[in-house]
Amino acid sequence: MAILLLILIYVAFISLGLPDTLVGAIWPLMQSDFNVPLWAAGLLSMITAIGTIVSSLLSSRFLFYLGTGKTILFSVLMTAIALYGFSITENFLQLCLWAFPLGVGAGAIDVALNNFVALYYKAKHMNWLHSFWGIGATTGPFIMALVIGAEGHWQSGYQIISFLQLGLTLLLLLSLPLWKTMELAPSKREPLQKKLLSNRETLRLNGAFLSLIFFVGYASIEITTGLWSGTYLVKKSGFSSEEAAFGVSLMFAFITFGRFLSGFLTAFYSNRQMIRFGLAVSVIGVFVLLLPLSSFFDFIGIILIGFGCAPIYPAMLHETPKRFGVENSQNVIGLGMAGFYVGALSMPPAFGVIADLTAISYLPVFLIFFIIFLFVVSEKLNRLT
Repeated sequence: MAILLLILIYVAFISLGLPDTLVGAIWPLMQSDFNVPLWAAGLLSMITAIGTIVSSLLSSRFLFYLGTGKTILFSVLMTAIALYGFSITENFLQLCLWAFPLGVGAGAIDVALNNFVALYYKAKHMNWLHSFWGIGATTGPFIMALVIGAEGHWQSGYQIISFLQLGLTLLLLLSLPLWKTMELAPSKREPLQKKLLSNRETLRLNGAFLSLIFFVGYASIEITTGLWSGTYLVKKSGFSSEEAAFGVSLMFAFITFGRFLSGFLTAFYSNRQMIRFGLAVSVIGVFVLLLPLSSFFDFIGIILIGFGCAPIYPAMLHETPKRFGVENSQNVIGLGMAGFYVGALSMPPAFGVIADLTAISYLPVFLIFFIIFLFVVSEKLNRLT
């Protein structure tokens, strides 16, 4: 039963990653089609993040009353409908309207799956599952690149991905008994908490606020890079839109590879050591972007930032039950996901404004600030917990 459920969770993580990197990969085309300014990509990201923050803050209630299986089922269905809406939209306003339910669905899935894996599976599975998210995040821009190359427009790509999400919805419907049985089965780990804490009560836990801030900082690195690296490669490095989409795909391919590798490394290194390693590699990637080298090295720098991001997110999530207790992990992870999307809501649009006022070439400077910030917060959290 546990193996069957784990296979389904792997598939769900692929599906979760599919839509996450699409806007960043194809924004130059969408910007042209809707005749909107460069910073409008940040607005779209902001609306999606608001939906995700709302569902993350409410996720502990969804899980408490519906259970993991039903929460994920309804959330995946919502994302499938929203993605289909993207494929039929005729103007930027409609695109913004569909972005909110896309964010709501994604937030609930994220919290439910991450908490379930943190409670019932080992650290290697958290890393490998997030590498499967990377497969989805890599495949999404790849599908778009193929569609753009064949048809010249991006709407069909969103339609294909919405149908894939509908297929997952059917699988989740059939699997509902497995989730319930797993949560009630005796195991070495306690079942999901039965006491529902408010967000205010959760923030009073020692280190919980720093955990939230950590996720804000991490999102500022990963989401800003994912959203703007395609535009950076087009406007600063001189690549075509199709080549830039391929570059974004490579970034997430190395996040995928890095998390697969991290799954093996967790047998020898702790979650906290993996976070330090990831931050160090990200710093190297940013310095490669800053050096006055050929445009080819811009690809290398983006890839290294992705590789550095690989172990940070899953290590932090899997460490949560150890830091705060199994009984509190659901609420702390929910707040952490909300923090992640606060970062996703605020920082990519903020950089969009900076790029409009100055130049897209300031992306590495923006990123290095948040990498240093994240290291300081991480080490303080280690001392407290």
